[in-house]
Amino acid sequence: MSFEPTSVVAPPAPKRLNEMNLSPVMMRDILIKTLFRKNVDMVSEIAEAICLPIPVTQELVDLAREQRLIEATGTLHANSGNEMGYQLTDQGKARALDALSQSEYYGAMPVPLAVYQEQVKRQSIRNIMINRDQLTGAMGHLILPPDLLDQLGPAVSSGRSILMYGPPGNGKSSISNGIRDALGDKIYVPRAIEYAGQVITVYDPIVHSAAEVQKDDPNSLRRTANRYDTRYVRCERPTVITGGELSLSMLDLVYNPTSRTYQAPLQLKSTGGVFIVDDLGRQEEPPQALINRWIVPLEEGKDILALQSGEKFEVPFDTLVIFSTNFHPNEIFDKAALRRIFFKIKIDGPNQEDFLKIFAMMARRRKMPLDEAALVHLLKKKYPEIDNVYANYQPIFLIDQMIAICEFEGIPYQMSPELIDRAWANMFVKEEAIVH
Repeated sequence: MSFEPTSVVAPPAPKRLNEMNLSPVMMRDILIKTLFRKNVDMVSEIAEAICLPIPVTQELVDLAREQRLIEATGTLHANSGNEMGYQLTDQGKARALDALSQSEYYGAMPVPLAVYQEQVKRQSIRNIMINRDQLTGAMGHLILPPDLLDQLGPAVSSGRSILMYGPPGNGKSSISNGIRDALGDKIYVPRAIEYAGQVITVYDPIVHSAAEVQKDDPNSLRRTANRYDTRYVRCERPTVITGGELSLSMLDLVYNPTSRTYQAPLQLKSTGGVFIVDDLGRQEEPPQALINRWIVPLEEGKDILALQSGEKFEVPFDTLVIFSTNFHPNEIFDKAALRRIFFKIKIDGPNQEDFLKIFAMMARRRKMPLDEAALVHLLKKKYPEIDNVYANYQPIFLIDQMIAICEFEGIPYQMSPELIDRAWANMFVKEEAIVH
C-alpha cells in the first residue's frame, strides 16, 4: 500500500476585522506605516501590501478614516473598477512617524502566535506518512544497503529526532538531504507572527522556498486572495542546515535594535520541516550543551523563547531534528542525552560490492571508461594497505583525480594501474617526520 503526501489544510483567510485577534491600534499603525512607506492608495493595493482580504482591509481603512488619519483623495481609478483612492492626512503622517519610531515593521499583518499554533498542528511534520518507495525515490542518487532504509523509514515517518553517526565520507549529509526531498508536500509559513504586541518575522527566502508566487495582476489577485490567508507563504517544507558554525545564541530570538523587531531563530524557521545539525562535535559549544538545549523541545514539542524584556513564552517545536556526527555517540553524550534522541542510526562505509557499484555509477556520470586491470589493481594492491576499509566518497575522489591527470597530460579519459597509484597518493597523507 502506498501513501501519497496528504494535502495540508490551508489557513482560512479572516472575514472580519474582529476575527484578527490583534490589537486594533497595532493593525491601524501597521496600515498607516505601510501607506507612509509604500506607494499604495487603492484598497486593492493596500490589501495586497498588508496581506489581508479586501473587505477586511476596507474595514481597517474606515477605522483609520474615522480617526482622521486617512482621507479619500476623491479620485476614482477607472482602470481598477472605479476604486477610490486614499492618502494619509497630516495627522496620519505624524502618527505614522511616531509609530515607525517605535517599530519599523510595516507590510504583512502578523499572525497571532495562538492562531499560528493551530496551523502548525494542521501541517505537523508528525502527520507525514512516508513509505519505502518514496524514501527510495528520494535516495535514488545514493547506493545504500537495504537494511539502512529499514531503519530510516520509521525514523522519518515518526517525525522524531535522529542521530546518524559513523566514519566520515559515507554520505550522512547526502542522506539528510534525501530525507528532506522525500517529504514532498507543501506547508504554510507565516511572514510574521505576533506575541505581546511584538512582531517576529518568520518567513525567510533563504530558508523557505515559495511554492508559488502571487501575480501583480489585480484580477488574478482577486481570484486567488481568498483561497487561503495570504499572511502566510505556501512553501516546500523548510530545511535548515547548520554545521560547525552553530552556536547556542543562534537558537534565540534575534532582536534588531534599529527596526525594533525580532527575527525567528533557526529552529522556529524550520517548523514543519527538517533541522539538520551536521558535523556535531565541531562546534565551539560541546555537543552535550547543544543537546541539553534541545531536550525540552524534543520531548514536549514546544520551545521557550525570551523577549528583550526578559519575558519568556512558548512557541511550537515541530521539527524533524537530524544530528550527524563522525564521533561515536558514547564519546560526546551522556546516557541521559542519548536516551532522549529517539533513533540512532550507524552509517557505515560500503562493502566491496557496493563500492564497485558506486565506482561504476560515478565513472559513468563522469564519462570515464572502466578498466578491469585498474580495478583489480585498486582492490588487490591498494585497499589491503588500509585494511580494505571502503568509504562512499572514495570513488568520486579517485575518478576526479584521474580526470585531472588526463586533462593535464592532454590524453583521453582513461584509468590504468599507474593512474590509480597517482590518484591514491592524493587520497591519504603519509605519516612521516617533517625535518625543520
